[in-house]
Amino acid sequence: MEFAEFFKRATGKDPYPYQERLATVDPLPELLDIATGLGKTAAAVLAWLWRRRFAKEETRRQTPRRLVYCLPMRVLVEQTHACAVSWLDNLGLLGGRRGVTPACPYDPWSSDDDPQEIRVHLLMGGDVDRDWDMYPEKDSILIGTQDMLLSRALDRGYGMSRFRWPVQFGLLNNDCLWVMDEVQLMGNGLASTAQLQAFRRRFGTIGKARSIWMSATMRSEWLETVDFDVSLDAPGNLEIGYDDKRQPELKPRFEAVKILERASFTATAEGNDEAALVLERHDGATRSLVVVNTVRRAQALYRAIKRREPAAELVLVHSRFRPKEREANLEKLLAEPGQHGTIGVCTQVVEAGVDVSARTLITDLAPWASMVQRFGRCNREGEYNESKDATVVWIAPENLDDDEKLNAAPYMPEQLRSAAARLKDRDDASPRSLPPVTQSMAFSHVIRRKDVIDLFDTTPDLAGADVDVSRFIRETDDHDVHVFWRDIPENFAPSLAEPGPERDEFCAVPVGDLRDWLNKKHRGRTAWRWDHLTRQWTRLGAVFPGLVLMLRASDGGYNPDTGWTGKDKSTAPVVRAGPTAEGNDDDRLSEKREWATIAEHTDRVVENAANLLDAMKPDLEPWRQVILDAARWHDAGKAHAVFQKAVPLDREHEGGFWAKSLPRMKRYERLGFRHELASALAMLAQGLPDLAVYLVASHHGKVRLSIRSLPHEKYPQDDPERRFARGVWDGDVLPPVDLGGGVFSPETRVTLSYMELGEDEKTGPSWLARMLTLRDAVELGPFRLAFLEALMRVADWRASGEPTEDKGEEVER
Repeated sequence: MEFAEFFKRATGKDPYPYQERLATVDPLPELLDIATGLGKTAAAVLAWLWRRRFAKEETRRQTPRRLVYCLPMRVLVEQTHACAVSWLDNLGLLGGRRGVTPACPYDPWSSDDDPQEIRVHLLMGGDVDRDWDMYPEKDSILIGTQDMLLSRALDRGYGMSRFRWPVQFGLLNNDCLWVMDEVQLMGNGLASTAQLQAFRRRFGTIGKARSIWMSATMRSEWLETVDFDVSLDAPGNLEIGYDDKRQPELKPRFEAVKILERASFTATAEGNDEAALVLERHDGATRSLVVVNTVRRAQALYRAIKRREPAAELVLVHSRFRPKEREANLEKLLAEPGQHGTIGVCTQVVEAGVDVSARTLITDLAPWASMVQRFGRCNREGEYNESKDATVVWIAPENLDDDEKLNAAPYMPEQLRSAAARLKDRDDASPRSLPPVTQSMAFSHVIRRKDVIDLFDTTPDLAGADVDVSRFIRETDDHDVHVFWRDIPENFAPSLAEPGPERDEFCAVPVGDLRDWLNKKHRGRTAWRWDHLTRQWTRLGAVFPGLVLMLRASDGGYNPDTGWTGKDKSTAPVVRAGPTAEGNDDDRLSEKREWATIAEHTDRVVENAANLLDAMKPDLEPWRQVILDAARWHDAGKAHAVFQKAVPLDREHEGGFWAKSLPRMKRYERLGFRHELASALAMLAQGLPDLAVYLVASHHGKVRLSIRSLPHEKYPQDDPERRFARGVWDGDVLPPVDLGGGVFSPETRVTLSYMELGEDEKTGPSWLARMLTLRDAVELGPFRLAFLEALMRVADWRASGEPTEDKGEEVER
């Protein structure tokens, strides 16, 4: 199919010339400098899809199988996700179910997908497709916020099980095309995307790994970080050409009339002057937009306008709403204005990506790149060109020239002064009259090579804390936690059975706001987090980004009309409860409820591993045998007496050792027992290669670079000097076990001498030394190693989800 026909079938429109160039030119450009409202999203998504499925064979091979679409704000994610689903559906390529329920119009998980169909997955705070990583060999689209995607690409995924971090780290740094949209809003996250692309080139990847950066104010200098080389990592640039500007539907956009004025007052805390200005300028059945720089200012202005009881539909849109209220408000904002029109009070969430147009735009002063984006929300399609009454009014902050008194949040004072200087004496904000963006991009933190290497180790420190990656994802003031409310009586803690949250319950809250809300002035307010070791909700200690926290509904903090306030004393409405949270001994996708011996289950894992290897030829051929060896040995440790004693023997033993049981497993008699550590130690005793040993040890995400005993783990009472870790004791004996496929593991006495530092005269290098050698090997590196680890885990997950002759009840995914 030619691209023009393909594009029209997907969107119902002919492609613009630049959109066709992006899809068909070789090599693929990495930098897109495209004016707002000209279809960058369609250009990027459909260019990838056409290259992957319809271009010539060499181009298809060079196009990664995963498209990762990264956006700075969740409101942009929701729109992009809806568009991608619609386009694939129009092309007949959408995997999953459509029209499941009104509340869930698209479900990416369907057991009867055609192998050629493509699933679209959503990743944003409070709304994450949990199983998108189950099919690494299939083409897929991931659309998410920079918080969700970059935290996963840095092996510290927000809002997910820590034991699954390495899987998504591997998949997001291999065989993928990253698209960064509206990069002017990404802050430190932009530097991280550039550095990660440089590291993928330096460390090496399995399959191609490329990146595209897009904005209406794109500057290649913004990507010139320490390790990024523009000539190697982003040599191609694509801009709007003369042939694009001649398009009949685009010409009114480029010639859009936008009268520019400065407000006669400076910004006020209460929003009274701004409210009066909005109501004075709003006209009939049109849309007026007010874009301010902070959520608190938006809330204050909304209340100030509401007190005046306007006839127009008044809408508040910002990032501190729960999904249900946010989606309802955005729908009102985008709806065709009624008899009295619509007034939208917004933060930067509509600054980019939201396809909305207003006759009157009133905006706080912001950096020049942001101002250009906001101007694009006035007379967007040139619909007011004939009346020539589309107007932009900008409001300067108080004390603009006094750093000590100026409140420039969330921007730098110099950024505002530079923008004000460009706006001085200017009365026209039309696209063709605006000067280009020349401002530099300052990053407060830039991730370095050592940081990425250190992040490969997901073991928490002795205090249970992890390396904080938030500084590499957003500026400090923007870091969030996600909270939800439950009906918990005063002076009581949550019950041990209290389930985790679902999407509709989440609200994003700045870390600083939550700290203030919990401070000593408000005694009795409490937050709880899930402790995977003790499998219970525990009282929160330190507050840091990415946490998912439970709050008591009667403590308030949230208002359905204005979102998170941290001040509202009314009871926060409870939405609903989600699934039970995951503990240290859980691996939801491996918990198949059936009777199966180690040999039976292992045969299925080996078969699934072989299928994955075949589907991704030739990229995985160098590691084919070692992956199959790991699959064959991965459950040898289940022959350990501790595991077998936890099997509920409700059925006659028919030979071999059980790997799966139909009734739920009992608790292990040794706290924290990990069968995969026993498997790996047995493999070392049998002389198998270290890479296979690592893949086996890590196949539940709990034993990786280090071997360490858990807090409260009990030591052998008969010999306090005996080494112990993860429920395995030095000198434990594994009996002979049939591993299937004609492979048998002999009786093996395991040793934990590998826990010690240095080299043992009998067993050789320590565990840590062996694993670090793998991670740092030129032929592997952290990204390739994580990808192989992911494949091993996926093979086990999928084998655990397959039906067997013994029709056992399956645990819900």
